[in-house]
Amino acid sequence: MGSAGAGLLGASVVSSGCGLPPNRQSETNVVVVIVDSLRKDHVGAYGNPWIETPNLDSLARESLRFTDAYPESLPTICARRAIHTGFRTWPFRDWHAPKGDDVWRYGWQPIPVGQATLAEILKGQGYQTMFVTDTLHQFKPSYNFHRGFDVFEFIRGQTRDAYRPHWTLDREKMRRTMAKVRGAMRQYSANTAGRRSEEDWFAPQVFTRSSDLLGAATQPFFMVVDCYDPHEPWDPPQKYVDLYDDDYDGGEPYTPSEGPSDYLTQRQLKRMRALYSAEVTMADRWLGRFLEKMEDLNLFENTLIIILSDHGHALGEHNIVGKPVQALWPELTDIVFLLRHPEGKGAGKTNDYYASTHDVAPTILGMLGIQPPEPMDGQDLSVILDRGKPESRDHFSLGYHNFVWARDEAYVYFSRNDGTKAKLYDVRVDPKMRNNRAADRPEVAKRMFEDYVLKDAGGPLPRYRTPPAFR
Repeated sequence: MGSAGAGLLGASVVSSGCGLPPNRQSETNVVVVIVDSLRKDHVGAYGNPWIETPNLDSLARESLRFTDAYPESLPTICARRAIHTGFRTWPFRDWHAPKGDDVWRYGWQPIPVGQATLAEILKGQGYQTMFVTDTLHQFKPSYNFHRGFDVFEFIRGQTRDAYRPHWTLDREKMRRTMAKVRGAMRQYSANTAGRRSEEDWFAPQVFTRSSDLLGAATQPFFMVVDCYDPHEPWDPPQKYVDLYDDDYDGGEPYTPSEGPSDYLTQRQLKRMRALYSAEVTMADRWLGRFLEKMEDLNLFENTLIIILSDHGHALGEHNIVGKPVQALWPELTDIVFLLRHPEGKGAGKTNDYYASTHDVAPTILGMLGIQPPEPMDGQDLSVILDRGKPESRDHFSLGYHNFVWARDEAYVYFSRNDGTKAKLYDVRVDPKMRNNRAADRPEVAKRMFEDYVLKDAGGPLPRYRTPPAFR
């Protein structure tokens, strides 16, 4: 595995002795950690009793923990566009699918040129800006995720990244892989064939390199640490797998064949869940190393930390594995969202506001006393720390390709974006969403689609013709 980046840390962006820029009221550093595909129900701080996430749990005790957080849109690129800009990606109007990409999902496109990124705004305020990620979709310059960063380091080799030739793949690993998904593992197997120690896995690389940059950074700084794990494939070192499973001698379900889970036996499904859980624990361990570095540098006392995930991953709970667009149950939609204030405000408390990915940028700017160039779609959640209230959200809506989702305190609804294929769950009595009530409560489903989804979207939702390559 390797990395590609730009810029070296050196002299301060703002010369020493200069006063604060006129629009900045704080010398607070900012760290945003994005953990891809991390399910809320697989973190101890969110109630999981058996998966080991001691570092997330410890940080949660020092943070305001949002219990009802959701991405404003899925999947990877859509969620990150919102995080980096403060603007909603959904409802995917005027979408133009990028040419030559292997993902076709509504809203999956570069950050628009006219939208300022958080890094650009903070760089203009004298912040040193740094970005470390192994999330391969952000590597293309045309996607604009590097904009505003003095340093951006892209760690190569995840999933389908064409990093190494196929003929260098690890043949023993391919032999151990479940036959149904061997094709999906070929590129990844080649990319990771040279591993020799745990430090060569991706989460360790991301957090180690981020720790190195911390030691060289000039304050104030803004850092985004974007870790693609626990996104599939799930092949952590064996010591992590042994925490959750043993005595397995079948083909390894390192990655799912997205859709119905009926191709898996119960034993194979148990193994898949163990591999995912093991990957979560590995990512948590190396997050802990990063947090230890922050502590060694005495950064906790003057650094705002936000940790969140972009979405979850289905592991057979509704007879589905992967991230199909129609599978908008909690295992896919419910995300981790922690906000740690350097002065300890909100520490150990919870909040049920419908926090989301597009709230990250306005929250950071609000905390720092910086006005954005134009009003953002998201809310400043930092006001909650001082017993204030962001703009009321009595419901929340989101989009994933041609499906939509909405919830309020009583119901969760999702359907195609024209209202067909509707599902409705009364989460007051059915929090795991097992009993679809759309047929016997059609008036509720209609209300949620019309009053929540369509009103939030500003009218009927767009539909795009699927190209032949993706049919």
